[in-house]
Amino acid sequence: MCGRYLLYSDVEELLERYRILNGWTDVNWGGEIFPTQTVPVVINRGNRELAALKWGFTPSYVKSPVINARSETAASKPMFRNPLAAKRCIIPANAFFEWKKDGQRKIKHKIYVKQLSIFSMAGIYDEFPDKEGKLVTAFSILTTAANPLIAQIHDRMPVILTPEAEDLWLDPGVTDFKALASCLVAYDEAGMAMEPA
Repeated sequence: MCGRYLLYSDVEELLERYRILNGWTDVNWGGEIFPTQTVPVVINRGNRELAALKWGFTPSYVKSPVINARSETAASKPMFRNPLAAKRCIIPANAFFEWKKDGQRKIKHKIYVKQLSIFSMAGIYDEFPDKEGKLVTAFSILTTAANPLIAQIHDRMPVILTPEAEDLWLDPGVTDFKALASCLVAYDEAGMAMEPA
């Protein structure tokens, strides 16, 4: 799964990295990102945008925000099916965190992609009413089975898109899940590193 991640890159870096012409400066972030925070996410509604989205789906029937979606079953789940077809996004990150159980302790680990200072986690987004009835756009991060590096501490990891897969993932013309399946795999462990945080 992915319950925390790191984003210290600023708006200008993100705009350049994702070839986006216009961004925004309304939302402040920096450092460790927690569920329910509003953060920059890359979407494509005809043109790439850097949008301020809240982390965690909040349909009325769930008790807590749904921050992850299993890539293997997302296409068959009502909550995720339509966003997977039509509302895909990229969540920029510099690293993500996972915890390894060591007896009674949990040791926090920082995990990142060696050759990419900013990497892309695959996500989906949708709109949900808040307590006042106002629609809030929120995202959930897709996960997959862990690669051998991450499997040392956890059995799941976020789907990390290769640079080649980013365009396909953001293409609004692609709606067939089978065409997207090649994106939803574990990132090659040889390109990743992990260290105690």
